[in-house]
Amino acid sequence: MTPSQLLSIILVIPGIVFLIAAARLCAQTRRQVPLSCVGKWRALSALNIFFIAGYLFFIAIQVRQLVFPVEIVTGLVFLGGSFFVFLVIGLSKLTIARVYEVDLEIVRTNTSLVQKNVELEKEIAARIEAEGRAKARLQHLTTLHGIDMVITASLDLRLTMKLFVEQTVSQLGMDAGAILLLNPHTQTLDYGAAWGFEGQGIRQARVRLGEGAAGLAAYERRIVHIADLAELPNLFSRHELLQNEKFVTYYAVPLIAKGQVKGVFEIFCRQRFEAEPEWSDFFEALAIQAAIAIDNATLFRKLQESNIELTLAYDTTIEGWAKALELRDSETEGHTQRATELTLKVACALGIREDELDHVRRGALLHDIGKMAVPDTVLLKPGPLTKEEQQIMRQHPAFAFELLSPIHYLRPALDIPYCHHEWWDGTGYPRGLKGEQIPLAARIFSIADNWDALLSARRYREAWPKAKVAEHIRSLAGTQFDPNLVDIFLATV
Repeated sequence: MTPSQLLSIILVIPGIVFLIAAARLCAQTRRQVPLSCVGKWRALSALNIFFIAGYLFFIAIQVRQLVFPVEIVTGLVFLGGSFFVFLVIGLSKLTIARVYEVDLEIVRTNTSLVQKNVELEKEIAARIEAEGRAKARLQHLTTLHGIDMVITASLDLRLTMKLFVEQTVSQLGMDAGAILLLNPHTQTLDYGAAWGFEGQGIRQARVRLGEGAAGLAAYERRIVHIADLAELPNLFSRHELLQNEKFVTYYAVPLIAKGQVKGVFEIFCRQRFEAEPEWSDFFEALAIQAAIAIDNATLFRKLQESNIELTLAYDTTIEGWAKALELRDSETEGHTQRATELTLKVACALGIREDELDHVRRGALLHDIGKMAVPDTVLLKPGPLTKEEQQIMRQHPAFAFELLSPIHYLRPALDIPYCHHEWWDGTGYPRGLKGEQIPLAARIFSIADNWDALLSARRYREAWPKAKVAEHIRSLAGTQFDPNLVDIFLATV
């Protein structure tokens, strides 16, 4: 064997090892080969076997010194190698195409993911914005509810306006706010309440209707907006009052309730502010609430004034009736008033409620109103009354009931006019009530009535001394008068 043959054998042996390893890899990978490449993969596996056989045959020729044309073997190997290269390039092309498709798919997927991420970010931003708006609306509703509570809790106009301004200015994102109330007599907008001002100039505010920003807002019933108060000229007319406040943006909205202007709500900001539609809606809603609060408080004040005037008119009328009764009988002048004061004094000592004292007072003043129906021949008779005349006189409590019961306002005051001649032992008139069946007010008044009557002179007798009257009252305890009240009455007077 020549050295060249030995060297060729040494070079071929590693090739055989690589081919065997390649054949093994082909066998292991055959199940993972795509269907489109199975034919070429099998051809590669067969070529591996072909090369192994060719290399072994080549070694056999060299070792055994066989006579065989080596050129044929070499040619076959070269042919197989070229076919092998062709198959490898074909498979590589398929692999490259597949990799390219995968890359395109990855690019498409990435593009789609990027687009979806952008959409998702937009959606998240929209949701965050919607959540912010929802929170703002919830805060607005909470503020409106709080204002409702303020309106219902207090009908004091000044207090209501003060609390309203304090709660709303910060919610609107402003620095200061004021409410100007319309005076319908002078047609001017006057200071009502304010919050957030550093000075007291706003308290001097007085704007004629139709003049200045606030007056224009009230006159034209619309929101007036001044973007920059420093840019002159502008509609704002009170620069001298607010010159040190450094306000920039100004808004004024009319306060309208039931079609009538009640005032103007104006707000100030120390930096430029541009309102969004939702903010403007909230501002107008607050203005409606403020107008309702002003209207309610005004109506309540007028109602109170009317009630006071009506009550005074009723009481004046009642006092007039009592005076008219006394004028019929000059001897009883001042008796009604004195008996009323004594009754109220004892009633207060007994702890009777203040609202009931009004009815006690009216009843005491009207205790003899029924005598208006008694003829003068009986009422003013100088001597003793006959039985028939006494019967007529005893009807005056029933006459009082008939006169006063149709008047709803005076029904609670009927106890004294109707029952002040009832006796504790049941022998009184007109109904013969006994003990605690007699209303408490009537029991008190009957003692006070007798006390003052006996202390006063009459045409048929002299006035009694106080000690004698007290003894007489004590003697009638348990018969004519409530014995418990007698002690309290005498201790009180």
